[in-house]
Amino acid sequence: MNILEKILAHKQKETDHRKTAVPVSVLENSSCFSRRTISLSQALTASGSSGIIAEFKRASPSRGDIHPGASPEVITQAYESGGAAGLSVLTDETFFGGSNEDLQKARSVTSLPVLRKDFIIDEYQVIESCAIGADAILLIAAVLESKKIKALASLAKELGLEVLFEIHHRDEIRKIPAEADMIGVNNRNLATFAVDILQALEIAPLLPLNRVKISESGLSEPEDAIVLKKAGYQGFLVGETFMKTSDPGKTCRQFIEKIKI
Repeated sequence: MNILEKILAHKQKETDHRKTAVPVSVLENSSCFSRRTISLSQALTASGSSGIIAEFKRASPSRGDIHPGASPEVITQAYESGGAAGLSVLTDETFFGGSNEDLQKARSVTSLPVLRKDFIIDEYQVIESCAIGADAILLIAAVLESKKIKALASLAKELGLEVLFEIHHRDEIRKIPAEADMIGVNNRNLATFAVDILQALEIAPLLPLNRVKISESGLSEPEDAIVLKKAGYQGFLVGETFMKTSDPGKTCRQFIEKIKI
């Protein structure tokens, strides 16, 4: 069983437990459930946007601890001050050290759009995303069948959430749902966690012209983002590069200053 298979097996058990512990009726009474969401796709394409989705991430299966004990409020505010166009918050606890509370805390201190970064496999998680203050959710082609993608994406749109649909290779382009606002190309192989940005460059010309294109993972140098921007990408999800430093906000600001072209 590879890392992805382990994550998905655990995620199903975790979600089944949460359905009982926190019923949908409770989620729908959350103060955030009926809030007006903020468009991540528009934030990325607005005039003068940095295009950076700065990620709050404490750990990963491939690297272990990255920034244990990090404060979502402090780092979120630093990211916003540093020029990020949007935020991504890891909410998986077991493998990434995150939590729903991290997203809620980030939401409480920022006006930027927030992406919930998790392995979403069930309608319950979409409703939960809305309840905790997310503006967009991530749906991953590699872990979902087309029928399920359609169901989850449709529910997200009903709730006012945007959809970032993630692919890893050209064969997954056929799975892109009509409801997807953004297409993300993950440079990280989810089975091995190896990274290669050539993946995004090769797929770029094949992507739909009417969707916001985002490059995810492995962007360690500003030069990588510049090359990808020239290839047509409008958004860049960066996490570990910022979070592994002592001052993620400062690193984010310096990264953004170098990619302005």
